[in-house]
Amino acid sequence: MNPISSVKPFDFAAAVQRAGLTLPAAPTASSAKPTRATEASFQDAMASALQAVSQQQHEARRLQREVQLDNPTVSLEETMVAMQKAQIGFQTALQVRNRLVSAYSEIMNMQV
Repeated sequence: MNPISSVKPFDFAAAVQRAGLTLPAAPTASSAKPTRATEASFQDAMASALQAVSQQQHEARRLQREVQLDNPTVSLEETMVAMQKAQIGFQTALQVRNRLVSAYSEIMNMQV
């Protein structure tokens, strides 16, 4: 059996749903030209994503503190999962930032 043929395709919609996020509406032909509302919605989406990452980090920090104080209601497993979620969220935000900076640099270097 070929190991590559056993790899399942990535389901982005399912991953977004598991992360607790929502997908933006698909663009239509009439919305091909960016509008001020589109820019605002992108800005809102970025702000809410960064806020979610920040909340995950605060929750992980809170759980770490509770484990260090020997709180019997907080498990080590729960804390480790929260820490991993915060780390993955941060790494994702970092990669998005890197891609945005790269795209901005490419646009600024274009000759008009």
